[in-house]
Amino acid sequence: MRVSATASASELEEVTIRRRPPHGVEAQNCGPVDFKVPLGDMAEENKPRNILEEIVWYKAVEINRWREKVPLPMLMAAAKASPAPRDFIGAIKAAGERTGKPGLIAEVKKASPSKGVIQPNFDPVKIAQAYERGGAACLSVLTDAKFFQGGFENLTAIRQAGVQCPLLCKEFIVEAYQVFKARASGADAILLIAAVLPNSDMNYLIKAARSVGLQCLIEVHTVAELERMLQLDSLEGCMLGINNRDLQTFKVDLANTKQIMESPAGQEVLKRGLIMAGESGIFTPEDVAYVQAAGCGAILVGESIVKQGDPEAAVKTLLELH
Repeated sequence: MRVSATASASELEEVTIRRRPPHGVEAQNCGPVDFKVPLGDMAEENKPRNILEEIVWYKAVEINRWREKVPLPMLMAAAKASPAPRDFIGAIKAAGERTGKPGLIAEVKKASPSKGVIQPNFDPVKIAQAYERGGAACLSVLTDAKFFQGGFENLTAIRQAGVQCPLLCKEFIVEAYQVFKARASGADAILLIAAVLPNSDMNYLIKAARSVGLQCLIEVHTVAELERMLQLDSLEGCMLGINNRDLQTFKVDLANTKQIMESPAGQEVLKRGLIMAGESGIFTPEDVAYVQAAGCGAILVGESIVKQGDPEAAVKTLLELH
């Protein structure tokens, strides 16, 4: 099972992040020799336009390495043999009913491309346990190694440590292989990014997730992306998220959530009873109240709580649970 390596013109129009260099990889290993194809005038066009594109392009390299070590059939068997997944979306709803606040997805995150190392004393299990004690509904675990200094082993360690919060695999997913790797590593839900995935791939990956009991958090950045996601075959077992970070400038604007939720597409989300998460730029209880008033039933927060010396207290402060 592999997402098609080619994209139609209509699919390219759907996404803002190119899946791979448009003119191919300049350098290829050929036995003991590195074979290089000079790109000439096309070299500039073959460079990633932003950090998300750079991350996505590198995934092809990573997935090939993983596949050499663990073939897909073996990984699928491990995914299907994993303990039963927890109800990620159900935990968010339950937290909201219990506290009157958006359910918190607290992020276990050591570093980011824009900020560098956020938490130098990074212990994923201790941070996860502190988040859970503080009142987080779910946890998001960064698995990207190159750009975020994360890893799938952190998912496994947190799960094996007895943390009860459902776990989101925060991976930049472009192939079904990553879906099964997430499940085999202990995830209960996965992230799918609308800017990266045309609807054909999104439908396919949601089905792959569903086949092993995973739920999906589908992330959008714009009204157009949300409109497109609402046209998917089925959003059963899915929730949505609005990332307030502009993919071109990387500036964060919390008003993006309000703008999207006030649009007809945003209103349709509420009518359909879908959970929407506010992501990026949430630092204070006032920020939480702002996105909640806009219609968000969940929030995904990383930097503002993971960098604190006491993550448990940081969660309680953010949600005003003291």
